[in-house]
Amino acid sequence: MDYIARQANQYDKIFKENMDVALPGLIRHLLEIQVVSIKEIQAEIQHTKERKPDLIKEVTDHLGKKYVLHMEYQVRDDKDMVYRMAEYSIMLQRKYRILVKQFVIFMGKGTPAMAQRITTEDHSFRYHLLSLSSFDYKLFLKAEKPEEKMLAVLADFKDDPPLTAIKNILKEIQSTDSDDLAEQKYFNQVRVLLQLRDLETQFDEVMESISTFFKEERDPYYKKGEKKGREKGEHSKAVQIARKLKKMGLPVKDIAKATSLSIAEIENGK
Repeated sequence: MDYIARQANQYDKIFKENMDVALPGLIRHLLEIQVVSIKEIQAEIQHTKERKPDLIKEVTDHLGKKYVLHMEYQVRDDKDMVYRMAEYSIMLQRKYRILVKQFVIFMGKGTPAMAQRITTEDHSFRYHLLSLSSFDYKLFLKAEKPEEKMLAVLADFKDDPPLTAIKNILKEIQSTDSDDLAEQKYFNQVRVLLQLRDLETQFDEVMESISTFFKEERDPYYKKGEKKGREKGEHSKAVQIARKLKKMGLPVKDIAKATSLSIAEIENGK
C-alpha cells in the first residue's frame, strides 16, 4: 500500500470514528435537512457483490418523510464516483424500498470535479456533492461536540491566517467537557487532518504554535512525569532529614515514623 493510500485510510478512519457523533450537526448545517429521528440500519449491501457504504441511516424529517440517508467521504476526485453512487442507490432502493438521498462529502483541497449526474435516453441519476472547503470554518466551531468542531480544519478559514484558525479550532475543542485522553486524541486527529489542507510546508510552524498555545501541564504524559518528579524530590528531601536525625542519635524507628521511610532506607542512607 503506497503512502497516499495509507493517508486516505487514516482520514477515512477518523471520519468513520467520529461521524456518528457529528452527524446530527452535519445534517442540519451542511445537508440542510430538519431531522426528527435517525435509525440504525444494516450497513452491508449484498446483491451479486458486497458493498459497505461509509454511512447509511434511516431518517425521518420534520415533514414525516422517511428515507435512507447515504453519505460517502472522499479525499480525492474519482472519475467513477457517479457510477459508484448509482450502484449504491439501486442496491439501497432494492433492499429498503424507500427513497434514498445521497451525499458525497469532499474533504480534499480545491474544488472537486467529479460528475454528479448520469443522463441517458432511459435513465437519469444524480447525487449531491458537498465540499467542506466551501463552508465557513466558524460554522463548525458553533457545534457542541468536539467531533464536529474538528471538521473546521477542512473548512474555509476566510480571512484568518492558518495559525489563527487552527488556534481557534483547538481552543474550541479544549472548551468541551472532554477528559485529557479524549482531548489528546482530538488534537492528534486534527494534526492528521491538517495534511489535507496542504499545510505540510508550514507543519513545523503550526505545531510550534500549538505547543505554545496549550500549556504543557494539560498533556497527560507531562502530568505523569511531573508526578514522578515531585515524588522523587519528596523522597530525596526525606532521606536528607533522616540522615540529620540519625546523626543526632535518634532511634531508627522514630526516624521512620517521622519521615515515612523504611528502616532499610534509613540504615542505608538511600
